[in-house]
Amino acid sequence: MAAPEERDLTQEQTEKLLQFQDLTGIESMDQCRHTLEQHNWNIEAAVQDRLNEQEGVPSVFNPPPPRPLQGLLGWGYYLIMLPFRFTYYTILDIFRFALRFIRPDPRSRVTDPIGDIVSFMHSFEEKYGRAHPVFYQGTYSQALNDAKRELRFLLVYLHGDDHQDSDEFCRNTLCAPEVISLINTRMLFWACSTNKPEGYRVSQALRENTYPFLAMIMLKDRRMTVVGRLEGLIQPDDLINQLTFIMDANQTYLVSERLEREERNQTQVLRQQQDEAYLASLRADQEKERKKREERERKRRKEEEVQQQKLAEERRRQNLQEEKERKLECLPPEPSADDPESVKIIFKLPNDTRVERRFHFSQSLTVIHDFLFSLKESPEKFQIEANFPRRVLPCVPSEEWPNPPTLQEAGLSHTEVLFVQDLTDE
Repeated sequence: MAAPEERDLTQEQTEKLLQFQDLTGIESMDQCRHTLEQHNWNIEAAVQDRLNEQEGVPSVFNPPPPRPLQGLLGWGYYLIMLPFRFTYYTILDIFRFALRFIRPDPRSRVTDPIGDIVSFMHSFEEKYGRAHPVFYQGTYSQALNDAKRELRFLLVYLHGDDHQDSDEFCRNTLCAPEVISLINTRMLFWACSTNKPEGYRVSQALRENTYPFLAMIMLKDRRMTVVGRLEGLIQPDDLINQLTFIMDANQTYLVSERLEREERNQTQVLRQQQDEAYLASLRADQEKERKKREERERKRRKEEEVQQQKLAEERRRQNLQEEKERKLECLPPEPSADDPESVKIIFKLPNDTRVERRFHFSQSLTVIHDFLFSLKESPEKFQIEANFPRRVLPCVPSEEWPNPPTLQEAGLSHTEVLFVQDLTDE
């Protein structure tokens, strides 16, 4: 059974830790825990000590240094009373802990803080009418955050339903037109009944002595601090004078905070502008580098393309030369001049050179084409033309002449002059 109790205690400490941070506005969770541990997790004592410290009262854990004699007497008294104090506070804490389980205060658990605020507003308007300062419609923590963000005074009113002066204060003072005007124009106003869990929670933090109770809170030294407390029945003129005095006495802190915040904002804007300028310069440099890379890549591809073209041209020329040599090797031998079946052909090349060779009447016109193709001076693509009559000799197989005719079939005489027409660029 020990484990469930330890787990409940841990959960309770966590709730107290969050509640203490919410009420004091301390951002460091470690500092909140350290303060609560100093007060044996007594949140009321911890919050009160925190408020006393903010109002200039020394903390019980940071007392002023005693004089030497007083210090010695104090230490002696402390050592003598230490066992009794330890026993007393241990029994007291056990009693309080057990009492919370036996008779828990129904207001100690805040389940619907917004509902508590709205319920108080409705009951207030039903009893005192709609002419009242504008209530902040949010939790106490939200009011603190908004006052901190907007650098405004926050006036907190805790309403004691059963107190004899609450009714007169609300009816004659809080709802007075001049009071309403001052509060609505100069500060945020948060109010709740201490009979509501949310109001009770704030009451435990502010530790009011009597009602009506007002607390003025503002951002001071970067912490939300109680700078004024008004307790007991007060008339409208006195309330206005005291609130005005508190605000005038602490206005310099808000002005200083506004200046610091403006300076921080200007620094932030300047830093943001510098960052944007740096990013713009970085993007420009990146764009330049990208274009350089693209240009280098384009040149590289162009060079590769040119190199590929050169290699292809070289391979083509090599293949062409090999083909010429193969055609030359395959040519039949040239007939002798006294062979009656031989034909003497004079070829006129496109570069005006003349080439002469003998062929046999029975040989195909393809032989003439292969001979010219094997010549170094001949173009890569060409056709052979005769003048009388003017015609193109079918030396290469085609649809019309799948098998080119022989020289005799082509009507060539013993001596012929043929013209080579360059077709390479066509």
